[in-house]
Amino acid sequence: MIFKGSIPAVITPFTKSFDIDFDALEEHINFLINEGSHGLVSCGTTGESPTLSHDEHKKVTEFIIKKSDSRVPVMAGCGSNSTIETLDLVDHAKKSKSDAALLVTPYYNKPSQEGLYNHYETIANKIDLPIYLYDIPGRSIVKLSVELIKKLSAIKNIVGIKDATSDLSAPMEIKYNCGKDFYQLSGEDATFLAFLMSGGIGCISVTANVAPKLSAQIYESWKNGNFEESMKLNYLLYPLNRALFLESSPCPVKYALSKMNKCLNKLRLPLTTVKKETMDEIDRVLKNLNLIE
Repeated sequence: MIFKGSIPAVITPFTKSFDIDFDALEEHINFLINEGSHGLVSCGTTGESPTLSHDEHKKVTEFIIKKSDSRVPVMAGCGSNSTIETLDLVDHAKKSKSDAALLVTPYYNKPSQEGLYNHYETIANKIDLPIYLYDIPGRSIVKLSVELIKKLSAIKNIVGIKDATSDLSAPMEIKYNCGKDFYQLSGEDATFLAFLMSGGIGCISVTANVAPKLSAQIYESWKNGNFEESMKLNYLLYPLNRALFLESSPCPVKYALSKMNKCLNKLRLPLTTVKKETMDEIDRVLKNLNLIE
């Protein structure tokens, strides 16, 4: 299954008592798919995976796969800074019939490039599920080198990468080294269109939780060769992309969706709601896009 287009990294809604709100999650899944999203990612940073227990993590992944009902492919966030924990989550993703696993670069313990290779190779060799690397040095500190990505791309079931480096030379360099069949997805909403132009095929998106139709239309117009329309839509969406990253994600997107009555503005500590000035900016942008009155 090839992931392409606009792929929301699905939020995890919480109730007033901070339990997972599965009713709101089901409604959100249907909203995202009905508005044209091309795939979904479970339990990423946007899904607040760091504050989910392992049991909750697995239940959310199972739920998103079940409720998507094969309408779009689902990629399961399975990353950890522990190879053993990652193996457990990838094994669960495969048993739950996920279409792929997304593995963030192990964070905090700062492994070497050799350690990173052994981490990914171990998982790929033990569990036969398509794997997407996830390079986000802004959160993980360590970065996947081009040489390491090339080496990993030679492993049969390591099929692509989510690139959240904001380096727009990266997709061209990776395509040159790894070939066109190593699939590249942007992890930065503001660079979605530019990433497509540079060799990518989609975006794992925060913004697509809020404006899934617009996000999907950017990809569709680009795919159909209507570059002027893509640029117009990209410019229209830019203020929302900017507003949703004024503070640590997913705090802004949770607030935006609460204003749209898609979920409560509840985050588990240590995450907290955004400041008043951020709320005001998000409100302004949502009104300009006719997403709230």
